[in-house]
Amino acid sequence: MDMKPSRFTEEQIIGILREQEAGAATADVCRKHGVSTATFYKWKAKYGGLEVSDARRLKALEDE
Repeated sequence: MDMKPSRFTEEQIIGILREQEAGAATADVCRKHGVSTATFYKWKAKYGGLEVSDARRLKALEDE
């Protein structure tokens, strides 16, 4: 079964993660962007600590 494509690009996801890293409460960030906390933590596990350029490289490798 194929997964539904994300509504957010990698750049947007990293931006959302940065908001929380900057000190905003996780629940507030999730509510603002309309994502569940489970989705947020899944993103954090995958993209946490990545720069936008790193995310693009990761995506290119996954597509190969």
